[in-house]
Amino acid sequence: MIDPLIASTKLSSSGLEAQSARLRVISENVANAQSTGRTPGSDPYARKTITFRSELDRALGASSVAVKEVGTDDAPFPVEYDPGNPAADENGMVKKPNVNMLIEMADMREANRSYQANLQMMKQARALISATIDLMRG
Repeated sequence: MIDPLIASTKLSSSGLEAQSARLRVISENVANAQSTGRTPGSDPYARKTITFRSELDRALGASSVAVKEVGTDDAPFPVEYDPGNPAADENGMVKKPNVNMLIEMADMREANRSYQANLQMMKQARALISATIDLMRG
């Protein structure tokens, strides 16, 4: 059987990795929120999504989290009249990315808080391990 303190650090580590990947996807969406196509009528940047899966870690005897896939959002692209844009079609309409900044900011805040919670859990486990070592010395 694995030490519960070691197991908790491994579980929080998987949470840190998952939330870090989520923050990278959100950052990419925010960075490309205004990226239109390069040619007339072409599709713009499509919002990326991330999904997670629960993985059973037999050594820990617990489920951890892992990235299942990074996909694209199939929501329709909003269209805007901008005849001067290089991506405008013959009617002057330009497809804009399907990135909603309000949703991205809310997702970023949630991912950041989850990351912080996992980090705090790891810090607590380390403190408990250090306290245990100190007790064993004294």
